Amino acid sequence: MSHSITINGKSEFFVQGETLLTIARRAGVEIPTLCHDDRVDPAGACRMCLVEVSGSRLMQPACSFKATPGLEVLTNTERVDRNRRFILSLHQADMVQNRVACEDNNPSRVHALADLYGDAGRFPPLVQSRGSRSEDSNPFIEFRSDRCILCSLCVRYCEQVESVTAITLSDRGQHTTISTVDELSLTDTTCELCGGCVDVCPTGAMTEKRALAYGKAESDLEKVRTTCNYCGVGCQLDLNVDRAANRVVKVTSPPPGSTVNDGNLCVKGRFAYDFIDHPDRLTKPLVRGADGAFHEVSWDEALDRTVQGLTGVANRHGPDSLSFVSSSRCTGEENYLFQKMARAAFGTHNIHQCAAT
Repeated sequence: MSHSITINGKSEFFVQGETLLTIARRAGVEIPTLCHDDRVDPAGACRMCLVEVSGSRLMQPACSFKATPGLEVLTNTERVDRNRRFILSLHQADMVQNRVACEDNNPSRVHALADLYGDAGRFPPLVQSRGSRSEDSNPFIEFRSDRCILCSLCVRYCEQVESVTAITLSDRGQHTTISTVDELSLTDTTCELCGGCVDVCPTGAMTEKRALAYGKAESDLEKVRTTCNYCGVGCQLDLNVDRAANRVVKVTSPPPGSTVNDGNLCVKGRFAYDFIDHPDRLTKPLVRGADGAFHEVSWDEALDRTVQGLTGVANRHGPDSLSFVSSSRCTGEENYLFQKMARAAFGTHNIHQCAAT
């Protein structure tokens, strides 16, 4: 059963249990957020989504406030705009204020929203007393406390999406920070190094070590949408390419809700991209010569040697002496042709593929 509320003077229908943010976005009304992600429970931590609601003296967080029939909501009043500017100034005081320095790797939604809505003026930077994790020996993820606004989005993603709970909010007051049990390295916890915390972080506090060391901001890289080739799921990802060097610098997720993987990636999809430019990567066919060493040959010669070897085994021992193992890095069409070759050309059903597609 649907009900209706009024947003900025326009009637909008909703289903019981929906939040003001969900209804507003469906109606095309933009309400800014920093700590919200549709994949996790709302926390109302950043206070950017406060709106005026009829019958309430205080403004309410649109991300967590449930709609009730007949409610009147205002999202664009002077009071709302003034609050957004004030909150953005507070957040900027709690992090690296220089935008170029802040966006040395990841984009900053705080600065982007300040460009859009303005701020209440620059407040003096807060004295940082949060513990950092610069000594964490894990190879992929770095936490920089001087960029953290304690939105807890990374913690909620780790708990509710990955069901891992490797990181948490620790300490109290101005000492509150992101940490692990006993301050262990991520590699010594339940962390799966999926990098989801890096992806959802709105400020770049959670960032990728290798991309940070490369020294180019994400805004200077070209995004190329492609399909992960590590398994048969078909996750979509964005390669961030330095065109001048023709090099993949890092991998990021498409927006949640836009792809089959809903913006989620595993450790291989997000971090195991160095094979692309690895010096040991094979780029030309090699066959073993009479001297026992591998030698570079043409594709025709390599294919001829393959056919000779397979048919020789089949002729001597029968077709079921052969077994074919394909790869999930192949496309569905390529895997189809591979099994067709095994069954039609060599007469065996001994065929396997790691993704079992």
